[in-house]
Amino acid sequence: MFAKLKSSFFIDALKLQLTAPKGKNLRGVLKDDKGSVCSTIEKDISSEREELVWSGLNDLPYGRYTLELSHGEDEMRLNLIKRV
Repeated sequence: MFAKLKSSFFIDALKLQLTAPKGKNLRGVLKDDKGSVCSTIEKDISSEREELVWSGLNDLPYGRYTLELSHGEDEMRLNLIKRV
């Protein structure tokens, strides 16, 4: 696992703790429960331990989401819930 969420619940932002080799690109895709892409992010990793705040998610409707992260050949999926 190269990323850890502070919480599986979010309101307007996601906070991720990254533990990954630096120099590679991190890509994140946030999908709703129907599989539609709601938001994407790409970031170059500059240190082996880093915190990323993915903001701008306030306009998304409440419900279940899936976060798909990829870093090089590593991939992971996390289930999330947006709440009030």
